[in-house]
Order: sequence, then C-alpha cells, then structure tokens
Amino acid sequence: MIHFYQCRSFATLFKGLVFFISLIICSIKLSAQTPQTPKKTNTPPPLLVREISGIVKDTTDVGVPGTTIRLTSEKDTLVTSTNPDGIFVFKNVKSATYTLSVNMLGFKPLIGKYKQNDAIPRIVMDPIILKSHSNTLDAVVINGTPSITYKTDTVEYKASDYIVRENATVDELLKKMEGMEVGTDGSLVHQGAAVTKAKINGKTYLGGDVSTAIQNLPAEIVEKIQVVDDYGDQAARTGIKDGDPEKILNIVTRADKSVGNTANIAAGAGSNERYEGSVFATRLNANQTIGVNARINNTVNGVANSGSNNGGGNGGRGGNGGGSSSEGSGGTTNNGNTSFSYRDQLSKKVKINTNYRYNFSDVNSLNSSISQIPSLLGKTFSTNDGSNDNNTKAHNLSFELEADLDSANFLRVSPTFSYSSTGSGSESFNTQRFIAANPTPTNQSFRQDQTGKNASTNTRPNYGVTVFYQHIFKKPRRNISLQVSLNNNNQEAEQERNSRILYYDGLSDVVLKDSLVHRMVDRDNLTKNYRGSLTFAEPLTANTQLEFNGQINYNGYDNTATTSNILANGTKLIVDSLSNIYDYSFTQTRLALNYRYGVSNASKVRFSLGLTAVPGVLSGTKASLGTTTHRTSFNLIPIARFQYLWSRQHSIQINYSGNASEPTFDQIQPVRDVSNPQNPIVGNPNLKVTFNHSINTNYNNYIANSKLNYSVNANATFIENSVVRNVVQIIDAYNSKKNETRYVNINGVYRINGNYSISKQLYNRKYNLTLNGNASYNHGVSMSDNKQNITTTWRFNERLGPRINPTEWLEVNPFISYDYTKSNNTLASSIDSKTKTLAFNIDGKVYMWQTLIFGYSASKNYVSGINANITNNPLVINGYLEKEFWKRKAKFTFQAFDILNQNNFVNRNILDNGGIIDTKSNSLSRYFMLRLSVRLQKWSGIKPRDGRQMMRRGDGSFN
Repeated sequence: MIHFYQCRSFATLFKGLVFFISLIICSIKLSAQTPQTPKKTNTPPPLLVREISGIVKDTTDVGVPGTTIRLTSEKDTLVTSTNPDGIFVFKNVKSATYTLSVNMLGFKPLIGKYKQNDAIPRIVMDPIILKSHSNTLDAVVINGTPSITYKTDTVEYKASDYIVRENATVDELLKKMEGMEVGTDGSLVHQGAAVTKAKINGKTYLGGDVSTAIQNLPAEIVEKIQVVDDYGDQAARTGIKDGDPEKILNIVTRADKSVGNTANIAAGAGSNERYEGSVFATRLNANQTIGVNARINNTVNGVANSGSNNGGGNGGRGGNGGGSSSEGSGGTTNNGNTSFSYRDQLSKKVKINTNYRYNFSDVNSLNSSISQIPSLLGKTFSTNDGSNDNNTKAHNLSFELEADLDSANFLRVSPTFSYSSTGSGSESFNTQRFIAANPTPTNQSFRQDQTGKNASTNTRPNYGVTVFYQHIFKKPRRNISLQVSLNNNNQEAEQERNSRILYYDGLSDVVLKDSLVHRMVDRDNLTKNYRGSLTFAEPLTANTQLEFNGQINYNGYDNTATTSNILANGTKLIVDSLSNIYDYSFTQTRLALNYRYGVSNASKVRFSLGLTAVPGVLSGTKASLGTTTHRTSFNLIPIARFQYLWSRQHSIQINYSGNASEPTFDQIQPVRDVSNPQNPIVGNPNLKVTFNHSINTNYNNYIANSKLNYSVNANATFIENSVVRNVVQIIDAYNSKKNETRYVNINGVYRINGNYSISKQLYNRKYNLTLNGNASYNHGVSMSDNKQNITTTWRFNERLGPRINPTEWLEVNPFISYDYTKSNNTLASSIDSKTKTLAFNIDGKVYMWQTLIFGYSASKNYVSGINANITNNPLVINGYLEKEFWKRKAKFTFQAFDILNQNNFVNRNILDNGGIIDTKSNSLSRYFMLRLSVRLQKWSGIKPRDGRQMMRRGDGSFN
C-alpha cells in the first residue's frame, strides 16, 4: 500500500508541474501580443552634414600619401587624396552611410561600406590598411618607406633606420642623419642653416631650446625627425606664406612610446673651481606634455667641450677652438637656467600650451684687438686691451590657447611677457695712431691714448599678445583668417662713462692735451609694434587657388637720451648738445595677390606668381635738434615660387623674394648729432629706400637603394640703393682727428652664397661618408673721405667627415676642413687680407666590457695670414673615461679638457670700409672634472579612446 501510494503521488505531482509550465508559456505569448507603450528616448536628430576623416597606411604602419579616396552615397559623390602623411578629410558629407573606394598605384584596391552614427559632427574612421600589389617582375623591393623624404617645406627622417646604443639621446641620433651637424654645445645645423627652435609633436617644448630637447630626450621614443621651414602659425593654418622662414626641429614620437616619463639628474665638480648640476624631467601622454629643466654651471669661455651636457663625448662637429675662429673670448662664464613647459588638451575643442624660462649669466671676459682702418688721407692703427664683466637675468613667459569653436571656426590667443636686466662694467686702454699718406699742414700724423672705465644698468620689460582667427567655408579650401599682434617694449638704461684722453704731437711723446671726461648717459626707449594681417584663399580648380594677403605694420619709437657731466662734488649737469630726444613712427602696408598652382598633394609641379604693393610712411620729430620729418614711399614687389617633385625623395625649389626697407630715423636727420663727441653723425634727408632682391634655390635628392643623399643650396641677394656709411676724418678742437659718420645711397652691393652636402651610407650604415662645403662671394661698396671703395671677399670652406662604426664597441669620427678667405679693396690705402686654416679633428668612443667607455676628441689647426695668433698651430685634446652601472641607468665620468693647454681664439673681422679687426684671447682652459649622472625612464603606447585608436596629424599631434 505504501508503494502504490507513493507512485500515485509522484504521477499527480508530474501532471501538476506540466500544467504549471504550460500556463507560463501561454502567459508569455499573450504578453508578447499585447501592445506596449513606447518608452521615450533622448536620441539626437541626424545632422545635415558632417566631417569624415581617416588615414591610409601600408602593412608597415606607414601612411600612404597621394592615395585616391572616393566617397559615394545616395546624397554624396566626393573625391579627395591623402596628404603626405596618408591622412584624408571629407567635409560637408550629407550621409553617414556611404561607400569608400581606395586606390593607389602599387597597392590592391579596396572598397568598403560603412554606416556611422549620423548625429556625430566629426567622424574619425579606423585606419585603412592597403596591401602591396605589383605585376612587375624582378623589381627592386624597398623595405618600408625611404629614410629621407622631402616635402614642400619639410625634410623628414625615419628614425628607425638609424641605429644608436641603448639609452642614447636625440643628439646622438641626429649625428647619424645625413645633412645634420650637431655641436658639442647642443647647437644644430641642417644643410648649412642653423636650427633655431625645437618642438615635440608640433608644439614648442621648454621654450623651444634646441640643446635642452636633443641632449635630454631619449632617442628610443622618436619615430620621425622633421626639419621644417616655418613661416609662422598663420601660414601653417592657411598655407599662405609671407616673409622668410625659420628652421624648426620637430620631434615626432612613436605611437608605442607616446606615453611615459623620463628624468635625468647630473652633478659634477672639477679643478679651477669648476662645477655643474642639472635636473631634467618630462611627462608625455599623447597631447599632454609636461617638462621641467634646471641647470647651473661655470665654464671657461670657448673651451672645446668633451662630451654633451649628459656626459660622455658625443663627438660633435662644433668648433674646437684654436686658430681662426669666432667662437668666443677669454674668461669665464657662470650661468644657469630653469624652464617649464605644460601642454594639454582640456577638452575636445580646447588646447593650451605654456612655456616659462628663466636664465642668468655672469660673463667675465678678457680681450685684446688690433685694427687697421684705411682712408684717403692715410691709415689709422688702433690697439685695444680690456676686460668686461656682464651680468644678465631674463624671464620669458608665453601662453597659447587654441579653441576649435566648431568645425568651421578656429581661434588662438597667445599672450607673452619677458623681462631682462643687465649690469655690466668694463675697463679698457686704447691707443690710436693715424699715419698720414701725404703729410700737409692740415693733415698731420697724430696719436691719442684713451683709458676708459664704464658701468651700466639696463632693464627691458616686454609684453604683447597675438590673436588669430580662421573661418573655413563650406566650399573646400576656401578660408579667411585674421591675425592681430600688439607688443610693447620699454628699455631703460643708465651708463656711467669715465675716461681720460691724452693727445700727442704727431708721433712724439709730447702731450698736448690731457682730457678727462666723466659723464652719465640716461636712455629711455619705448617701442610699440602693432600688426594686423588678413588672408583669404579662393579655390579656382582642384589644383589651383587665388590668395590674398593684406598687412599693416606700425612701429612707434619714443626715445630720450640725456647726457650729464658729473662734477667733482658728484652733482650732475645736463649737456644739451650731447642729448638726443626724438620720437618717430614707421607704418608699412603690404597688399599681396597671388596665384598658386599645385595645391593637390599629388601634384609634381607647384608654383606661385603674384605681386605685392608696399606703401610706407615715416614721420617724426627730433626735439633736441628742432627737426621734423615726413616721408612716403611706394614699392611693387613680385612674388615667385617654384617647386618640382620628381618623387618624395627628389625635388628642386626656387623662390624669389623682395624686401624694401626705409632708412632709420638717425640716418635722415640733416643736423649734426654730437651725443658721442668722438663720433659725430650727420644724416642725409635725401636717402632713398633700400630694396633687396633675393633668389634662393634648393635641390635635394635621396637615392634610397644606394643610401646616397645629396643637396645643393644657393642664394643670391642684390641690393638697390644700399645705405652705406661715409666716414670722414675731421679736425677736432685739439688739432687731432676724429671720425664723422655720414650716409649715402650706393648701388652695386650684392652677395652670392652656395653650399652642398653629400652623404653616403655603407654596410647597413656602419660607415657614413660625408662631404660638404660652401663658397661665398661678397661685393661690398663703402665710402671713406668721400671716395668710393669696393671690397670683394671670397670664402671657401670644405669639410670631409667620415663616421666609422664597424662594431657596437667602436666609434671613430675623423674630420678634416680647409677654410680660405681672401679680400681685396680698390682704395689704395686699404688693407687686403688672405687667411687659411687647415684643421684636423678626430673624436670617438671605445666601449670596453659593455659598461666602460673611453671617449676622446682632438683638434690640430694650421693657421696662416693672422699675425696676431697666440699659438699659430694649437693642438687641443680632450678625453673622458665613463663607467656605467645600475643596469646602465647611471654613470660616473672623469673628463679632461684641453690637456695640452693650447686652446685660444683669434677672430678676424673684415669691415665694410676695407679695414680689419683682429681680436685675440688666451684663457687657461685646462681643467678636470668628475661627474655623476642618472637617467630613469618608462614608456608605453597611447591607449585607445572610445574603443578606437587615436589618429595623428603629420606633425605628430593627436586628434
């Protein structure tokens, strides 16, 4: 009974469970059939138009330029091509559902359908990857992109093709790149032109100091090195160029090394009270950059450095001192600087970039010079020995705010402030002898000795602001921009002059007059600069456009210079005849209309033709002389630029530029200015406007298969109505001579200069042969005692510098140079000059047992033609021994400078009037130093944003 009951109970339970499940299923079906009340959503309505952008890359993750992109939809049919970095942009796209056709010679075509969010105004697509494709048999295949690419205004180097050791800095990477010359002080020269500013990913870094950036940033984070001919921020946004460019270094970081921190700390002490210390730290995170740098040290002026600021001789090509040089003077310098840089993207539309820099220097120098100045009546010989102490402090602050107001409007505001102060003191002894060519009663030989002691203070606050606005119209490439700049500079200076002049009878030792001069000169110079610029670009076809550029520049000057005699009791008495009070302004307008061909990135031929009208007004008053001036001028300047691109590695560019400049206010004053009694000035109100014609040519070719790069640059400048000085010797109150300066217009002044660079890489860049040089010819015209003198100067400089790195443990860099300078004059009493300098240099490193490094540098100079040489053929030898430890994060370095104690400088300056000045110095430059340095760093890649990789622009900045 019990068993039967249990089975019956189980069957009943099973039937109940089946019924319950069936009831639930029916309820669900009935619920699904019952209409539901729709829920309210906040989905935004679709936009009428949007911007779609992306990047086309090859399988090596390198952008593919010149790729044709075709976008089609029910509402759109648009075609564009990628820029030199592979980026494309479609504006005013009506549909968010579209088809892209991607075509590029040498790659497989690609067609894709896309459906995007139609409520997003700016859509950034994922990278489009093209695979290579070719039907050509037996073709030479190049792995990746070429090492060097020449673009319109940019030379770009692929960093991964240049091998450096672990923990190397950017300057060591640059030294391996063709056309680069890196000095031991951190200076950088590219194809003969100095690089003046440094950027990281397109933005100024730590105030733009080149040496700080390249001597501290690690080489391993670099993807590309770009050297840019920068025409300013307005030209970068609009493409409309005006004026002369500035050489800029832009360091583009690798995508997998764009986030990280690095810190460098170093300290050193040496003999002769030498010391140094530095701290450097930076933080990179895509568009966010934070940098701090501080340094303090004292040095012997002009010493050939052994090693960079980071320790270890890097074998730069900077001058090693000795022989004929203009590197510096004897003495010592105590200096230091601190800088801070902060850059960030506060939101999708707002970016900021701020830089602050403070530096100070205390320079104690010793100089000795000999000069010979010719004139029609004879020659003047002068010797000068002196010392100078100069103490300078400077603050510089800049701030930049960029705002993408919307897809069509952009605003940038950039205020700046700087303040500098200088205190200096000097003592000098000068002997001047005039030897008459044909002595007459009114033209006798004379001699005078002058002992001087001066002290001065100078302060210069400067503040300004620049506002830039750009509007982009719906029509592609049509845009208008406005830039306004305001600057105010107020300089206040006070100088105490205490001198004694002895006048002699002819060349005898009989003193005719003993003159004592004790004066105070107070100067207050206020300068105001206002500039407004308007540009407009109107596209005519897919490859042409019309450009307008209008500018107005106002420069206002308010100058007061009062001279007072300091009496024996210390009181001051103003001397009206030696004071100079004047104010004037110069206003210049530039109206330029230009036709531009070659706007498309795929265009091989690019040129611009146009005309610039330049009216100008110069007006002012000179209260101390009671004169008034008002002058107008008008000039027409042609615009001509041409570029032909055989390929991304082969190009030629020819540019013409014209520039008109008014004479200065002092040069046109017809009344004698005797504020400096030893050199009175008489202006010429009939001076004409000076006009400069300049032609610049650049030819570059990089043969990737052969790793051969060569470039040739040439420029010529022809000057019309050049304003030159006419130095006339007049008799003073003591029957002695003094020089009076007058001004005249003269034609026939021109300069021609050319330089070349050839680099050949061998055996996977283990050997680099570099040959470069330059030649220049100057045809100068001057006046002396109302007689014209033509000075022609030839200069040739040739340099051969192979770099030898056969193994990881050996670097040898020999270097030979020859410099020849010759000048001739038509004036019979002038001095012709011929100097020759042959220099042999070598530097390098030997890596012993992985962590022990021996470095050296030596320079032997052979100089002829300068009798003022202290050591005619100096030999300068430097060396160091370095021990790395803590996994090569730290190192001890022992350095020896100028071991033979022969370092010296002799600088010859050839004057425009046919004279020469030889300045020599000899410093005790031999000393030894022990330093400790530590480098810490950690890097990683940028993280995706909203699930997508961040896009990058050509300068490295992130979208």
